[in-house]
Amino acid sequence: MSALVVFIGAPGAGKTRTGKRVARLMGAPFIDTDKRIAAEHGPIPDLFATHGEPHFRRIERDVVAEALREDAVVSLGGGAVLDVQTQADLESLGAPVVQLTTTPEAVAERITDGRRPLLADGVDAWVALVEARKPLYDRLATLTIDTSFRPMDDVAKEVHEWLRRR
Repeated sequence: MSALVVFIGAPGAGKTRTGKRVARLMGAPFIDTDKRIAAEHGPIPDLFATHGEPHFRRIERDVVAEALREDAVVSLGGGAVLDVQTQADLESLGAPVVQLTTTPEAVAERITDGRRPLLADGVDAWVALVEARKPLYDRLATLTIDTSFRPMDDVAKEVHEWLRRR
């Protein structure tokens, strides 16, 4: 058993919203690793504030490893790919890895909910974070789709059609 498709990419790119829709189209379960972490350990901003990012990343690694073994559509948190073992898992998984991207203009209204501790400084922090992670995202992705100003239903249909043709 392993993931059917994995979504990676920048915070606010639409991984959860698209992943849910693709799972529905495939008739498959959906796993959002950030939601699993929050359900088991409390809100992610609280984890960062109380225990720091390294503690959060250790928890994230365990949750991601478990999710990748399940027959499901999986959405990873934006920073999950920073873990070397997660990178190795994605490269050896055999499942397609879909990177969702977006522009700073499109993401501005998506990241102001206070649930993203690394983006407390807004769009400038997001741009710096994405630039630092982009080489990893690009290396791991089987397919890259820009979600900027596109309806998520359209993005999900595009991913689903691509998966069917594989």
